[in-house]
Amino acid sequence: MNLLNLADGLDRAATLALNSLHVPLTDAVWMLFSDKKVWYPFYLIMVVLLFTRMNWKKALIVLVSVVLAVVACDQLANLVKASVCRLRPCWDSYMLSGGLRVLEGKGSLYGFFSGHAANSFALAASLGTGLRSGDKSRGYKGLSAGMYVWASLVGLSRVFVGKHFLGDVLTGVAAGLLIGWLFGRLARWAIEKYSLYL
Repeated sequence: MNLLNLADGLDRAATLALNSLHVPLTDAVWMLFSDKKVWYPFYLIMVVLLFTRMNWKKALIVLVSVVLAVVACDQLANLVKASVCRLRPCWDSYMLSGGLRVLEGKGSLYGFFSGHAANSFALAASLGTGLRSGDKSRGYKGLSAGMYVWASLVGLSRVFVGKHFLGDVLTGVAAGLLIGWLFGRLARWAIEKYSLYL
């Protein structure tokens, strides 16, 4: 057995183990965290907080960096899914026969890597990094920690609803953190470089 097969087997076993941990109440919670539309008010609150913690020019730079980070993650996830062609667990006969619970529609065939996880961590990383340039940056740590907790729950929800392997989610987390941090640093660089005009 080569290393790739071993990793795939471990990923399948971990996904089935996590997916099987449920009670009716948690099923509803995971479905809530997995639904993008539910989070629109949360995004609006984040934008309001951003503009109350920074002057509007700096806030606009950070907001653009967040949008670019999320778009970059989303496009990269779609590109990798089309290139790698790894079935989502909800389309995988081995996973279904192993007792995988699917709590929502199956969606597209391929799931490596998770766009939900990448996007939510990119948002948390880019916004958290950008907020450090704010006029009221001292209190950003609690807000930043809250965003990472939210992003973690969004990522985990994808395993619990049967849409992604745990490895898909962890890869999405890594991609989101890296891309989000890069765009957040870019925002901070722009704010520092053009601080006289802001």
